This record gives sequence, C-alpha cells and structure tokens, in this order.
Amino acid sequence: MVQDKYTAVWVSHSSITDFLQCPRAYFLKNVYKDPVTGRKISLTSPALALGQAVHEVLESLSVLPLAARFDEPLLERFERVWQKVSGEKGGFESKAHEAGFKKRGEAMIRRVVQSPGPLKRLAVKIKEELPYFWLSEADNLILCGKIDWLEYLEKTNRVHIIDFKSGRGVQGKESLQLPIYHLLAKNCQSRRVAGASYWYLDRSDAPAKQKLPDLEESFQKVLKIAKKIKLMRQLEKFDCPSGSEGCRYCRPFEKILLGKAVLVGINDYGQNTYVLKESASSQSPASQIL
Repeated sequence: MVQDKYTAVWVSHSSITDFLQCPRAYFLKNVYKDPVTGRKISLTSPALALGQAVHEVLESLSVLPLAARFDEPLLERFERVWQKVSGEKGGFESKAHEAGFKKRGEAMIRRVVQSPGPLKRLAVKIKEELPYFWLSEADNLILCGKIDWLEYLEKTNRVHIIDFKSGRGVQGKESLQLPIYHLLAKNCQSRRVAGASYWYLDRSDAPAKQKLPDLEESFQKVLKIAKKIKLMRQLEKFDCPSGSEGCRYCRPFEKILLGKAVLVGINDYGQNTYVLKESASSQSPASQIL
C-alpha cells in the first residue's frame, strides 16, 4: 500500500482516551466540524488553561541552549504566556477566580526554578512539530503525539522521557500515556529509551520514575484500539454507551452544538474554543485534576 498520511487515520493518546471513554465524545472532539466555520471544536476550562500555560513555559526551554535557558526569569515568561489564557479565554468567571489558578501556576514555576533538575541538562528535541510514525501501513494508521521533555543521557547516548503534570491527580496504572510516549520516542528519534518519569509539579521537586512499558505489548494494545477507531469511523457509528442521555464525557460537547457554550477564540490547533456558560461558577482551584 502506498503511504498517504492525508487519508490515514491518525490516533494519539488524547484521541484514544476519548474513544475509550465515549465514542460520541471521540466524534465530537476529533471528527465533527462546525458547518459554518469548517473548524473542529474544543472546550477549555481553568484547569486546562493552567496546564497549557505551565507546559508552554517549560517545554519551550528544550529548544534553547543550556547556557541560555534561564536567562529570562521563568516567572516573567509565565506572565507573558498567561495572557493567552487570561479572562474568558481560560474560562475564568472573575479576576479572583483567575488569580487562584494563576497563583498555583506561579508556585509550580517557582518550584522548577529552585529545583530545575533535568531542565538544566541536555535535551533532545524531535524535529517534527507533531511527531508521528506509521503504526500500520497495511491498515493506514498513524500514531502521533508530543512528548513534554526528552532528557539526553550523554554517558549512554540514550533518552529519558519526562511528562509534566500540573494537576493534583495521579496518573492511573492503566493509562496508555507512557506506552504511547515510549512508542513515539522509539520510532521518532534514533536514541534508545532508558526510562520514563512523571513530574508532579505542584508537589514534587523531581520527576518520579515509572516502569518503562514493554514496547511490543504497547504496540499490540495501541494497534488493536486504533483498528477499532478506524472501523468506527468507517461505519460512522459513534454511539455513547450511556444512550441518548449522554455521559459526562460527551454531554459538555453536545452543549456546544445546542448553543449553550460561549466561543472564546481559536486555539493553536485551529479549533473553535468554547467555554460552557454554566461551567465557570462550578470550578475552583481546589477541585481541578489535570
């Protein structure tokens, strides 16, 4: 089969998670396009805005020379990046509401400044803006995704996968995030992977090591799910397992279609970004998990 990335079905950690949670949510987040603008749709929230700002600040350091990474104070960089999500763009209901989330972000940045760890060491940056590889040429399936940080281990010429966590929750053992990141690191750059870690930025001064997933097991698991996604798209059957009432994963996106959300802009992926009209008042810094 001739490779054609434009007709292939692309899957990622986020789209696979959407599918496993609810096929209808997968459709609304990954397939549906606004009939007027032709753009896909997305929802933002204070928790997502916080994570976006923190990740952008930290991930941007990997392209800078070691000696220059901290030339600009990170809190100043964070202040500049925060403007992208400030106000209604981040789903904040008031200045006080926003201030609580921003304070959390500043605390994470201060932690990194005090204990930069791998951020002061060499890093590998995959050249593609969106790294991807052919999961199956025969099935026309591509796996894609961005890895937060690849630390370069000079002594062994290997890399260490690091994923930044800005929320208060703990990643579950059944998560496919590290298996997918391991596959991407293996297939999108030349060095072997030595290990993987989560860095819980709101409470830890250093990344927490995780067991490195088995590559073959990860490949088979992801391929099986990707084939199901492809079949679902071919059949155009995206039913919510909870029936017509929907579930907590698809109902928020259904509200966009019903006009119960406010358009606040276009995100970096060219998607129309919305905030639910009634969502802001129900969110607080203490209640968010990302």
